[in-house]
Amino acid sequence: MPTPTKGPRLGGGPAHERLMLANLAASLFEHKRITTTVTKAKRLRPYAERLITFAKKGDLASRRRVLGVISSKSIVHELFTDIAPAVANREGGYTRITKIGNRKGDNAPMAVIELVLEPMSAKQSVVAEAEQAKAPAAAAAPVAESVEVPETAEAVESVDSAPATDDVAAEDTTVDAEAGAEDEVVVVEGTVEDEKK
Repeated sequence: MPTPTKGPRLGGGPAHERLMLANLAASLFEHKRITTTVTKAKRLRPYAERLITFAKKGDLASRRRVLGVISSKSIVHELFTDIAPAVANREGGYTRITKIGNRKGDNAPMAVIELVLEPMSAKQSVVAEAEQAKAPAAAAAPVAESVEVPETAEAVESVDSAPATDDVAAEDTTVDAEAGAEDEVVVVEGTVEDEKK
């Protein structure tokens, strides 16, 4: 658990605070969202996220550490089998706190703390896919360029060696070894243009 804030603890003493946070975390994992005071929600957030991080590891030592905090085996099982795979792509930020106004009886500021189980936003998932696609494409790109450069050089040499007339352009057709498609090389007044069919 992170270093506690200065001032009075949530309960009466440190043992009561540990038990209270463990019970709040168990309720959060069981119901996926709970309503509590803003202070308790802010103290619960790093505590619960650390337990979720242990659950993402998924090994026996992590399960035993979580069982040392939350005594209910069914809630720990749900944490490891349902919640951890749902947040596997996230690198933190497993909970969300939303303030909902004050409590009617004692006017305490209230909040809803909930697990963020929906998939990552569309923008973040697109960026992640682009980074994954970029790595293999970057490795394949130099190979493709090295194959294409000699073909265009040979095509230019074959066009230079062929006689050209004033009005009619000399044409040469070469086969691309990589794609199997034909490239048409057209020479117009000394310039080379590639046209893909």
